[in-house]
Amino acid sequence: MPNHRTVFNHVGLCVADRDRSRRFYEGLLGFTFWRELELPDLATAKLLQLDGPIGVRATYLVSDSVVLELIDYSRRDVQAGSTRVMDEVGLTHMSLSVSDLAGVLAQVQSFGGSVVDETVTEHFAMIRDPDGQLIELLPDTWADSLPPRP
Repeated sequence: MPNHRTVFNHVGLCVADRDRSRRFYEGLLGFTFWRELELPDLATAKLLQLDGPIGVRATYLVSDSVVLELIDYSRRDVQAGSTRVMDEVGLTHMSLSVSDLAGVLAQVQSFGGSVVDETVTEHFAMIRDPDGQLIELLPDTWADSLPPRP
């Protein structure tokens, strides 16, 4: 056990179109806008290990205790990566609980995302956001069967 405290801060997600992503996460999944920052190129380029100029903007959305940072660039082109799959090393997906799984699934396309049809059951489903990020959806009753957290 480390002799220091660690707390979750946020998840960063590079997006191709900030407004489109905000509409998806706020309109479909209920995230709330918190704040937006335009970051200075010099320090940010070093942190992100990118050559300047970059023109990075960070938009922070919150839902419950989760902070989602949407990262977009005004001075560089973002690159589409490979389609995320569950057996590729690295972050595979985020998981969210919703109070109306069927209702959310029915609206995914109208918010620019897609449903991974072969995953859909009454207990879970995978969707992709407008940039292809995998999101697991579970009904909010899933936590009722879990043991208490430590």
